[in-house]
Amino acid sequence: MFGKKHFTFGDIPDLSRKVAIVTGGNTGVGYITARELARKNAHVFVASRSKERGETAVENIKKETGNNQVEYLHLDLVSLKNVKQSAENFLAKNLPLHILVNNAGIMATAWTLTEDGIQDQFGVNHVGHFLFTQTLLPKIEASAPSRIVNVSSYAHFNAPAAGIEFDKINQENAQSTFQRYAVSKLANILYSNSLAKRLEGKEVYVNSIHPGFVKTELSRGIVDTYGIVAKYFFNFASLFAKSPEDGALTQLYAATSPEIIEKNYRGMYFVPSGEIGKRSEESQNDELAEKLWKYTEDLVNEKLHS
Repeated sequence: MFGKKHFTFGDIPDLSRKVAIVTGGNTGVGYITARELARKNAHVFVASRSKERGETAVENIKKETGNNQVEYLHLDLVSLKNVKQSAENFLAKNLPLHILVNNAGIMATAWTLTEDGIQDQFGVNHVGHFLFTQTLLPKIEASAPSRIVNVSSYAHFNAPAAGIEFDKINQENAQSTFQRYAVSKLANILYSNSLAKRLEGKEVYVNSIHPGFVKTELSRGIVDTYGIVAKYFFNFASLFAKSPEDGALTQLYAATSPEIIEKNYRGMYFVPSGEIGKRSEESQNDELAEKLWKYTEDLVNEKLHS
């Protein structure tokens, strides 16, 4: 636990002429990720829902790093129409895209549906990022060698034994809020596996990661759901949590380390700080991964064209 880290900020290579997008880059681990990419001279887009917070993050990153190639990209993952528009807004800039870090997420929120009528944790954490990535994919392929990093969680182990019960995703009382979160994080890994397979033979490296238990705003969903008791519990638990700086290391490893290409890491699951991690049996189920792909693709098509 207190040994030498496998990867540190100092191990990030120079990223001059590289272009990166970090979803949820306005706060917490996402902010640190965007900042450190910028510090190494990447052209970074901070993608987030709040224009005010996103633009503030951009200005702070510019000040901290001296890199003026940092921009805000509006991305609202609760709206598939907005997600597609956001990706298209980026594509209209005619820039390459070498690094996509799908970092944004919500955790253990009270039952809510997205604008498209999808259970919010599954919709934001998985479906929105699926559409965002798929829309950007031709550009990512054209910019190879390139990376896609999907931020998952050790919580994926808490998904039901069947992995993803598709008929229960939109049933309000079928699962607890933590189970819904676990399912969305399992989906992140399964999507990474499927995408990595589809890109086999191409220089696009797709991996998923678990950042560790990090002190961020992610726990606000739990507090909103369970109230003051949860607030006190998480205030106590946060004493043992990683800093956002340490939490960002694993996704920065997957996004930038030369080892990813040298060792041809594809469809891997990394844990702090860049080690290959243990994952659940269901997260390695190719049949489930393909079922999820088709389910998500059909869902996106239905919602965008309804």
